[in-house]
Order: sequence, then structure tokens, then C-alpha cells
Amino acid sequence: MNPVSPAPLDLHAELLRPVFDGPDLSFTPALSSADDVLNFAKAMQATMVDFTFVDVPGTLQHTSKPVHELADVLTGGAGFDGSSIRGFKEIQESDMLLRPEPKTAILDGFASEPTVALLCDVTDPLSGNLYDHSPRTIAKRAVAHLEKSGIADTAYFGPEAEFFIFDSVSYKHGSNHASYVVDSEEGIWNSGTERSLGYKIRHKEGYFPTSPMDTQQDIRADMVREMERAGIKIETHHHEVATAGQAEIDMERDEMLTMADKLIRYKYIVRNVARRHGKTATFMPKPLWGDNGSGMHVHQSLWKEGKPLFAGKSYAGLSDMALHYVGGLLKHAPALAAICNPTTNSYKRLVPGFEAPVNLIYSARNRSAAIRIPMYSQNPKAKRIEFRMPDPVCNPYLAFAALLLAGMDGIEKGISPGKHTDGNLYHMTADELAAIAHAPGSLGEALDALEKDHDFLTASGVFSEEFIASFIEGKRAEVAEESMRPTPSEFFRYFDL
Repeated sequence: MNPVSPAPLDLHAELLRPVFDGPDLSFTPALSSADDVLNFAKAMQATMVDFTFVDVPGTLQHTSKPVHELADVLTGGAGFDGSSIRGFKEIQESDMLLRPEPKTAILDGFASEPTVALLCDVTDPLSGNLYDHSPRTIAKRAVAHLEKSGIADTAYFGPEAEFFIFDSVSYKHGSNHASYVVDSEEGIWNSGTERSLGYKIRHKEGYFPTSPMDTQQDIRADMVREMERAGIKIETHHHEVATAGQAEIDMERDEMLTMADKLIRYKYIVRNVARRHGKTATFMPKPLWGDNGSGMHVHQSLWKEGKPLFAGKSYAGLSDMALHYVGGLLKHAPALAAICNPTTNSYKRLVPGFEAPVNLIYSARNRSAAIRIPMYSQNPKAKRIEFRMPDPVCNPYLAFAALLLAGMDGIEKGISPGKHTDGNLYHMTADELAAIAHAPGSLGEALDALEKDHDFLTASGVFSEEFIASFIEGKRAEVAEESMRPTPSEFFRYFDL
């Protein structure tokens, strides 16, 4: 994964055509100022502007205005009610402002009216300061903390987000009922008779098949096309291990905050392209029982003055700094799970088997290790570590910031990651396995760990104590509700006892 700079946009009239026409992918210019955005909107003949931001759980929110309001918003911001946004302000202090980030402007490929979309920072209208509980604020502070530390000036992140593309999904629950049904023409349990042609991907056999087994090549290609139009450079896409349309599209790495912005847009594009094709996409970690779940391995490396800092002569070609970064991630992994695996469903993926990265070890070989060192290339610029625990429902601003702070804590304190583990875990003795620490088994356990271990997040002022307490409180409420809810499986097991 190499750094990417968006290609400059040729604003000649021949490119000012509907967004879906032709093969050209250079729709996103390198913008840096309010004037650039105004010129871009004019060149794209935009009639609407979409101002987007992310709430604490990680959902993209938006408000829209006619394009004639754009200049005023770029100058003075757009007001909204923060008390109605999950994880934001109390009702008595609800007024907040959106401040658009000019460099994030794109032409939205899914709007019927030509629409320029911008990601925004959330600010307090009285002080003008960035809002403490806004996830993008926290990511910005993490980047500033890295730069101030002198350890490095750039953190590159490269997430591998997996997801499912289903033909249909329905779910409902109440005090006296609960059910869900998903369907896919690829699934071995497909129920659509008119689409059951016999080409089925069996459980755990979905990695890299061609058509007609892989029915979603064209959908993924459409997603890639839209992503690259939005300035997101893609390295590869393919079918993943599970049945029923599990997919992976890998972005080329980028600077941490920029990559968090891109991942938010990535999810938006995946969902909307799926809808365009009459299907639905989910990043839910474990939507299917008995098959692989969706993870999000996160590649990370630190650079300074254009030079990679993770390449060296230690294990697997890593530097001592990289090993200390690994040590920080492993030490804080149980607490990180609360932020990187933030749902009760997350822990239905983090179980032994299915190549789940539940073992808090590092290795150049084991794919069930929490941290893997990719060995595809010996180029120092490609040397990185891969943290495999996170899943794609996490908020990338919070998750990336937490991962960076954990790694920095390891570097600053010289935390040893211990000895690497390259042996086959399935051939180890019970005593050997007992010596290996494991990821939390539930969201409740992860929240307990975060409650005990969050100084690495708050000592620098990147995360506030108030934010951590609020986050834990909200997630504990989710755990409590889910623990009280009967499930269809419990009826199957226990109704006749």
C-alpha cells in the first residue's frame, strides 16, 4: 500500500457530464480552500450541497442546502441540533455548528440533483472550538499529538473492510416476537426458486471463486469505480471466505485522518451501489451463523520526514520502534476491543476458529494472531504491522485514534511485545495454549477492560475522561438490553424442556 495523492481535475467542459457516463475516474480535484470548493461546485454545475458528519456510534449524518448557501456555510458554518445526535450534547446546550473541510469535497454519485458533498468538523458556536465528543475531533487530536511527540510526523493506516451483499434482509423484534431472515442467490440456503441455478458457494469456501459462483464481480467493480471517482484509490477487490456475497475492497493506505474520512465514504458508497443493483450491504461482523464473519484488519506504520520507521533488522524485518508499537497494541488490546469491536455482535466473530484473531500474540505466519506482520514485500516502505481484531462497524475516527495512541504508548514506554509465535496453534499443548492471552469474550468484558485501562487514551488529552465515561455508559446499556432479550435459538433449544 503506497501513499496516494488525488489526481488534479481537468475542469474543461468535456468532463462536465453526468457522473455515471464514460470510464474516466478523475472527478475529484485536489482542493484546499473555500474558493476551490466554490469553483468546483460551479464547474460541476451543482445545485445542492450536502454537509456530512459522523456521530459517536459511527453513522454518517447529513443536512443539505441549495448551492447558493455554500459560500455562507464555508465562512460561518451550518447550525444544527446536537442534542438529537447520538453521543453529542445534552438538550440544554444543543446548538452546534458544522464546519466543512474543503479538501473532502466530492461530487455525490447517488444524488439525482448534482450535489457536492463535504465532510465537516463539529464546533461549539460560542467558543468556536472543536467539539470534544465529535469523533473527527478526537482523530485530529491524535494526529496533532503524534506530530508534537517527535516520534513521527505521519501515521499511515490501511483498513481491509469486509462486508456482505445480500439480496434481501428482514428483521423485527418486540416483547413477544423476534426474527431475522437474509437471502442471497449465492447462499447454499437460497430460497428464491427463480434464482437458484445450482452454483452455490459452500460455507467457508468463498475465497477467490470466479463466476458463475461469484455473482458479484460487476457490483464490486461498480463500487470501485465510484470510490475512485470520490478520490479513494483502490488496490484490489475480491470475494471473501464466507458464502452469500461476502466481499472485500482494499483501499491504498493514507494518512490516518484522511483514511478515516475515506472509510466513512467507502461505507456510504458500498451501501448505495448495492441499493442501485437492487441488493443490500451490511458491515455487521456476524450476520450468518456457522460461517466466517466480517473483520477489518488495520495496517499501520509510522513515518518521519518521508522515511519509514517500522523497517529494521529485528523479527520479520521490523525495527525496535515497530516492536514497541506492537507491544503497546498487545498490552492495551482488551481495552481497544471496546472501541474497535463495539457491538455485542462483534464477539460472535471473535471466537476460536474461522481464523478469528483472538490470540493476543504477534506473528509473521499465524492468521489467528491479533497482530500479523505481512511478508509480501521486503521493501522498507512496505513494512508495517497488521492489527486483525477490529471489525468494520467500529467508528474509524475513534478506532484509528485509539490504535495510534496504544502504539505510541508502547514506543514511549519501551513495552516489549514478548516472543513471537510462529508455531501452529492447533498443535500446541494445553499448557502452551493456556499461556496465551485472549481477546475479550464479550462486549461487557471489553468495557470492563476499557474502564480499568484508558490512561493511554486520556493522558494526552486526545480522549476526555467524560467521553470515555459516556461511551462506556452507552455501551453498557446495549449489553444489558441484549442480555435480557430472548432469541429464536433459545426457543429452539429450551421451549420443550
